Amino acid sequence: QLHLVESGGGLVQPGGSLRLSCVISGLGVQNYAIGWFRQAPGKEREGVSCISGNGDSTNVASSVKDRFTIARDNAKNTAYLQMSSLTPEDTGTYYCAALFLLPCHFRDEYDYWGQGTQVNVSS
Repeated sequence: QLHLVESGGGLVQPGGSLRLSCVISGLGVQNYAIGWFRQAPGKEREGVSCISGNGDSTNVASSVKDRFTIARDNAKNTAYLQMSSLTPEDTGTYYCAALFLLPCHFRDEYDYWGQGTQVNVSS
């Protein structure tokens, strides 16, 4: 059983940056890939980036490539999503999720989910 809590969202101007954090509580955190997803109002949830359990493999969606970077620190049981050059299209609720002993992917078939943190990009 894992518990995930996101933080770091907020209001930012276009072109700005934010770093989201996902604190993971539970046993065997290193056995879980972590994915970041987002859902904009009126749209389906989409995968943004994901990272393997030991951090040696990452995937980034084409829509955020070269702007978003995922990382994790298993010693701190925390995953991060560094977001830069934000645009209004990046507005939405951002979720982290954990996937047990499988390669990470962008389907929403993850085992555990956080409650989400809101990101608003607006001038």
